[in-house]
Parts: sequence; C-alpha cells; structure tokens
Amino acid sequence: MPRSVIQHGKVILGSNVVIDDNVILGHREDGVLTIGDNARIRSGTVIYSDVNIGSGFRTGHNALVREDTEIGNNVLVGTNSVVDGTCKIGNNVSIQTNVYVTRFTVLEDDVFMGPNSVTTNDKYMLVGAHLEGATIKRGARIGANATILPGITIGEDAVIGAGSVVTKNLLARSVVAGNPARKIKDSSIPAGVSNK
Repeated sequence: MPRSVIQHGKVILGSNVVIDDNVILGHREDGVLTIGDNARIRSGTVIYSDVNIGSGFRTGHNALVREDTEIGNNVLVGTNSVVDGTCKIGNNVSIQTNVYVTRFTVLEDDVFMGPNSVTTNDKYMLVGAHLEGATIKRGARIGANATILPGITIGEDAVIGAGSVVTKNLLARSVVAGNPARKIKDSSIPAGVSNK
C-alpha cells in the first residue's frame, strides 16, 4: 500500500486490493471499514468508517463514500461521485462520473446511474427536515443529468431519459423522459439484464 494512504480506525482489506496514492480509508479511530477482494481504489478517493463493501469494488478518482453504507459485489463508484451515507447499494451497480447518491437512498442490484444523475432527499429544503431518499429497484437505468426527487420509487427495469426530472413513482419497465418525466413506452430491454 502506498505510504500516502491515510487510515483511521480499523480497516479490513480482502486479497488483491489495489490502492492508489492519496486515498483516505476510515474517518474515526473507533470505526471499522471493510473492503472485499479484488478492489481497485483510485487516487483521491475517501471512504468513511462504518462502511461494508463486497468484492470487485472499483472507484474512479476523487470518489467519496460516507458512513453507514452497505455496498454489494462488483460495484463501480465513478470519478467525482458521492455516496452520501446511510445508503444500501446492491450487486453489479454502476455509478458513473459525477453522480450524487444522497443519504438514505437504496440502489438495488444491476442499477445503472448515468453521468451527473442525482437523487435528492430533502422535500422542503429546510434544516432539520425529515430526509427520505429514493429507492431504485433492480435493473433500472438512469440517464445522464436525470434528477430523482425525494422518496421516489423507480420500478424494476425502468428507464429514465437523460435530463429528466422524476417527480412521481415509476412502474416497472416504464420508459420516461422530460421535465416532469412522463411515460413514453414500456422498456424493450429484456428483464433482468445485468450491468455487469
């Protein structure tokens, strides 16, 4: 491990983990961070304590994963992306460049988050307000620059067009686009196709 990697607390690494320079692992001396086998963590990445990550994890440069987050196997957190804590991320999830996954968000297996897409969790934008993240079900695909409002559920295998603003729950296999997002058709992508 490069000498420029900073560790706080207990850091448990699996086998074949590659860590670049200028990475911070853990943020509390009494915290625990676990990263599974075959991870690749690129320079500038910060991963807080109290995070549990499966095998095959990859980051781009300058990624941030905050506390109380569970991440499955074969997950990418792209360059400059933020997973803002207390999130659940399944297996084979692809979080592309500049994505914001807000606190209390759930990304199920095989979800694809396109570049610059964001979830939100603060409906009234007030300090101390109740926060509620989005739930994005298995196999859903979120286009670049899409915004998902607080508490929204995106159904399995749904597709959200680039630049869309999702203001209502989406049924499984819906294809939507626009601001606000409106249904165009049902998805022609075969159900259960993995992003792996």
